[in-house]
Amino acid sequence: MTADRSTMSCAEFQAKLPEMIASGENAASHPHIQSCELCRALLADLETIAEAARQLFPAVEPREELWEQIESAIRNDPGDKDAAGNKHTG
Repeated sequence: MTADRSTMSCAEFQAKLPEMIASGENAASHPHIQSCELCRALLADLETIAEAARQLFPAVEPREELWEQIESAIRNDPGDKDAAGNKHTG
């Protein structure tokens, strides 16, 4: 890979792009983007796709009582008993 980030080829930049996005690095501020219309367009398309995906699958907070229901189900799990029917207390 080219040592100078400003002279990075499109192929080098695009190979590094997933790592940059995953790490939270601002890809839009990368020197290659500043000088390359093709990669700017690619990044804009990826941002549009990501935003559309977030709208399709919005983050939903679970109901307040969910953890209580899970804990209750675990406490009442018949698989938590030994052969004599004694409940395990772990």
